[in-house]
Amino acid sequence: MTDFRNRKVLITGAASGIGHLLALRIAARGGRLILWDVDAAHLAAVAAEIVAAGGQAAVVACNLAERESIEAAAARTLAEQGAIDVLINNAGIVDGKPLLEATDAEVERTFAVNTLAHFRTVRAFLPGMLAQGAGHIVTIASASGIAAVPRLADYSASKAAAIAFDESLRLELKHDGAPVRTTVVCPFYISTGMFEGVRTRFPLLLPIMRPEAVAARIVRAIERDEARVILPWFVRWAFPLRMLPVAWFDALMGFFGITKSMDEFTGRKH
Repeated sequence: MTDFRNRKVLITGAASGIGHLLALRIAARGGRLILWDVDAAHLAAVAAEIVAAGGQAAVVACNLAERESIEAAAARTLAEQGAIDVLINNAGIVDGKPLLEATDAEVERTFAVNTLAHFRTVRAFLPGMLAQGAGHIVTIASASGIAAVPRLADYSASKAAAIAFDESLRLELKHDGAPVRTTVVCPFYISTGMFEGVRTRFPLLLPIMRPEAVAARIVRAIERDEARVILPWFVRWAFPLRMLPVAWFDALMGFFGITKSMDEFTGRKH
């Protein structure tokens, strides 16, 4: 079991959305937060909210799309905080464009934040976890990494890579007998604004999820050392459905509305 009390917990993408909600919940459980985000102003506001409620929070401005920024943020965090106990790779971005409309720069940025940042943060903080004999690494991925969606070619691919990264890391740690836990979270669309405009055909089976409920489930999963969380439960059917002929699988994706779910996507308005 992972106990947050007096544990140093680093959350990327903590200035808004799920990252913000995770920070509040973990702080309420006694965790000592280290918050990373490119949005320094909103990051400071989240930290102030935590401190006002009696919690502890430090902030580090970091652009997760840039290797140099991650390296600088990691060096500062280690110098000021020492080894961390829980790393939550939460930061993510989406453009939601058809493949031929997405530029190389946009695709590369999506992979930088959604995938490569995980490699870079884990390489920075895993040695400290191993040295202290405990740690927990959390990968916030996506259901679209399990079953891809039109207009999300780069996003789905980057999240599939994040899921594979977690799996390889988990097996590597077990193989080496390392005392570090891992958790991967694969949620369907969440109503944080990031996927504004998406639609679901069967909201009872595939609801657009409330961010508060998702954050609560993630915290519970970390505390219970759950290796994998897929939300909602119906997404789990994607695994056995992949054993069907491709034409059948595609037809079912259409029937459940997945292939048209991004047709009215607008995304977060800045």
